[in-house]
Amino acid sequence: MSYRLFVHPFSSYSWKAMIAFHEKELPYELAHVEEAGVMDALRAHWPIGKFPLLEDDGAPVIEATTIIEYIDLRHYERAPLIPANAIDALDARFMDRVFDNHVMTPVQAIVGEYLIDAQNPDQSRIGRSKAALDTIYDWLDVRLAGRTWACSSGFSLADCAAAPALFYADWVHPIPERLADLRAYRARLNARPSVAKCIDEARPYRHYFPLGAPDRD
Repeated sequence: MSYRLFVHPFSSYSWKAMIAFHEKELPYELAHVEEAGVMDALRAHWPIGKFPLLEDDGAPVIEATTIIEYIDLRHYERAPLIPANAIDALDARFMDRVFDNHVMTPVQAIVGEYLIDAQNPDQSRIGRSKAALDTIYDWLDVRLAGRTWACSSGFSLADCAAAPALFYADWVHPIPERLADLRAYRARLNARPSVAKCIDEARPYRHYFPLGAPDRD
């Protein structure tokens, strides 16, 4: 067993996979995609060139959710991230998709507009994405009431997805003060050691954020 994880420390989906490795305290070689030759090695496995990608003794595992499922199968005894109970596992997988599809996707759409034209981003597209975030913020605040983590079974795949999604979502469209449960959940995530490590390792790259990184977190 020899794990090599192709990532960028500022990438949300890289965080998602890295958080799982940190939770399980699994050693891995970090293949930073900005380093010479790393993207060529990644594309040899996955011509699309998206990361994270896990290489296990030369064999690729592609996409963050699949990587987490893979290492959870291989190392279930270390901080399980998919609940053993089938109903709880379904809930964790559902919430994983919620955070990827309904939080991270509109965040990336907003960031993408600034990458296209930082001086004149398409405000209509940004407005639609912010409206989508408002809708999911309200839903999440209700969902999280009385919970410590996204699912009642404990810290899981869903929280690995939630941490980077909510971290960056609050940068592009701040979570309203009235949504106290959602804001408290984001704060708990940021304070968790596996997440805090990702936040700290990404600090040198904050100048990459096209909207301008806020002076917090």
